[in-house]
Amino acid sequence: MRLSRGRIGVVVLLAAMTLTLTALAFPALLGVDRPDGGQDRVVASTKYGPLTEADRDFVVKVRAAGLWEYPLGEMAMRRGTTEEMRTAGEHLVVGHAGLDAMCREIAPELGITLPNEASPQQQGFVATVDAKNGKEFDSSAVNIMRVTHGQIFPAIARIRATTKNTLVRRLADLANDTVLDHITVLERTGLVEYDRVTFQQTGPAKLPKEKVTPPPPRPGERVLVLRPRPDLNVNTASPTPTPSP
Repeated sequence: MRLSRGRIGVVVLLAAMTLTLTALAFPALLGVDRPDGGQDRVVASTKYGPLTEADRDFVVKVRAAGLWEYPLGEMAMRRGTTEEMRTAGEHLVVGHAGLDAMCREIAPELGITLPNEASPQQQGFVATVDAKNGKEFDSSAVNIMRVTHGQIFPAIARIRATTKNTLVRRLADLANDTVLDHITVLERTGLVEYDRVTFQQTGPAKLPKEKVTPPPPRPGERVLVLRPRPDLNVNTASPTPTPSP
């Protein structure tokens, strides 16, 4: 059946309208299938504002990150083969000591139990890097940490944009500055494999929950403290951007 010129125009117009409506609806549809669905449920009402599941998990994840990146930073300070690598280690140690101090400060106020051990996956990261030497040590440490920092960076932004809790907001502010600083000093080593890092940090999670969840502390166990290092004289706020690769 042949369409008249007028009917062809109507079909084209309808098709264009359909594409436009689809484009407008697409961002909303993305929000329907959020990977953190249900985490906006309020789990506690505090004087600092409501605490959601996402807020609580964020505090725990920031704490857990320090439990493996702080010792890895110490390793980089001792075993890094370049000045840039050793500097990156200093920034990791100082940055996570600061984040850890804030986590320990706000957790009791919000009724959050902090882990004393990193997740099995994170402990595996440390073991993988520890088994390397020389340049392989540098490369392995940098790329593992660049992947994990790239994964948490957008999560910090989501929490900062959505939380109604003032203490969680403070932690997100500090985490944003610290993680950006860490990404920057890791990139300054010149060892980041950008294509592989981008693929790994955007790929779907493949491990079961128990592998990526830090274990709870044992009854009566004291809260582990990541030792501050003012002797390092390192600033982890507002880093200078690195040149494009």
